[in-house]
Amino acid sequence: MDLNKEFVKAKRPCADGFRWFLRNYQEGSDYQPLLDALVSAGRVDDACWLLNQFGPTDAVLSVDAIDAEAIVFAGTLEVRGNIEVDSLLRAGRTIRAGGGIRAGQSVIAGEDIRADGGIRCDGALTAGGDIKAGWGIDVQGDLRCGGELRAEWALYCSGELSVGGNAMVGHDLVSEGAIRCGKNVRAGGSITVSGDLLAGNGVEAGERISCLGHLEANWGIKAGNSIIAEGAIKAGESLHASEEIRAGVGYGVYAGLIVQFDAWEASARVQARSKPERLMSGWWAGVCQ
Repeated sequence: MDLNKEFVKAKRPCADGFRWFLRNYQEGSDYQPLLDALVSAGRVDDACWLLNQFGPTDAVLSVDAIDAEAIVFAGTLEVRGNIEVDSLLRAGRTIRAGGGIRAGQSVIAGEDIRADGGIRCDGALTAGGDIKAGWGIDVQGDLRCGGELRAEWALYCSGELSVGGNAMVGHDLVSEGAIRCGKNVRAGGSITVSGDLLAGNGVEAGERISCLGHLEANWGIKAGNSIIAEGAIKAGESLHASEEIRAGVGYGVYAGLIVQFDAWEASARVQARSKPERLMSGWWAGVCQ
């Protein structure tokens, strides 16, 4: 793609960025070389603006490893080893790493982000498609995933966590903000949320579920230990915990919200160490064995 001054000007760039373009590329430039030049000149925000305007390409960059200040690539990055970036890592399509991914700021991909190792970034982690890590995920910002999210080890997010599909974590899942998931949230360890947890399908944890806001699932909620929320606990079907089920002060516990009353005994069962206080709906099935 050849970007000449008329083509770029039609996108209404900022005055400073357009002056830089005229000084350095009066006769125009191909798309990716211009992105590379902007990044090399320390104009990473301008490179991101350009990618936003002209979109992704089908180009593929395949290398053994990446160790750079910043990367803005319009196509797909295929890296056989590790990706180490001091600031921003961004691709118009997919980022794949045979090792780990680390960025001093955000990691953004228009499609998938996949790493055989871990993923760590000091900003947001954003993918239009899936995010999958063979180890853990540590995000010092918001995590937004348009598809499936999977971490074989633990997942920590200091902001909000939003997932279009399933969120599957091998060990503990910790979010300092709300969790909104289009399908299921599952963790082999505990789920700890400093906000609301809202799941389009179900929620399941091998250990404890702890939520400082409301806990809601259109299907069931199951924990190997306790289910505790500071707000309401609402399940479309059943609630199951080996220890206690406890909602916040002044809030209730609801099961069977999408189940006909006559089917509560089979599909809206509530089991725990003791009957939850303020159990507003659902079939109390007795102490969990």
